[in-house]
Amino acid sequence: MPTETEELTVNVGDGTVSAVFARPADAWASMVVAHGAGSGMEHPFLTGFTNAMNDGGVATWRFNFPYREAGKKFPDRAPAAIAAWRAVMFAAEDNAGGVPVWACGKSFGGRMASMAVAEGMQAAGLVYLGYPLHPPGKPEKLRDEHLYGLRLPMLFLQGTRDPFALPGELEPVAERIGPNAVVERIEGGNHMFEVAGNKRPQDVIGASLAAPVLDFMRSHRS
Repeated sequence: MPTETEELTVNVGDGTVSAVFARPADAWASMVVAHGAGSGMEHPFLTGFTNAMNDGGVATWRFNFPYREAGKKFPDRAPAAIAAWRAVMFAAEDNAGGVPVWACGKSFGGRMASMAVAEGMQAAGLVYLGYPLHPPGKPEKLRDEHLYGLRLPMLFLQGTRDPFALPGELEPVAERIGPNAVVERIEGGNHMFEVAGNKRPQDVIGASLAAPVLDFMRSHRS
């Protein structure tokens, strides 16, 4: 399936962020994908994931948060990250051609997407690639309060060895959110979905997550 790719800039407040838009022919959905705190939109994990999503008929937007665009290492505070999410989602909606637009993020990027939705950003659904429920080793410091009012479809993809949300920690949160929230565990995966004894390049790991995401999205097609 041929995919058209375009490098763009998106206005965010007084500045801009870089984005890459990829649209396969006859796309049936679109997805904006945000990077994690320690990497940018060109990380092989994200490019592998979005390429596989394109192969599945989903258009994708990858973008940098402002701190990454400025060459900084420390992530933006929530208001700046949420503003970036709103701006890119607006651009994605404007170019969607009538198909539903989903929001997806790796760790920090997914958490910021959920906070943006909690503050009114529209999305067809949310996909979390390793949700950072709490800092490693600090399960009492939950980052979950804003999730409980969300009623859109949500898929939490989480490794069974992820110290940010170990088995038995995220599942009760999803149950409390309601039937719209689903947790799917990747056996043996850590926060980057690396599996001990199964060394794979980051782009291959990212691509491997597309199948469950596509299945979830298809199950919620109207």
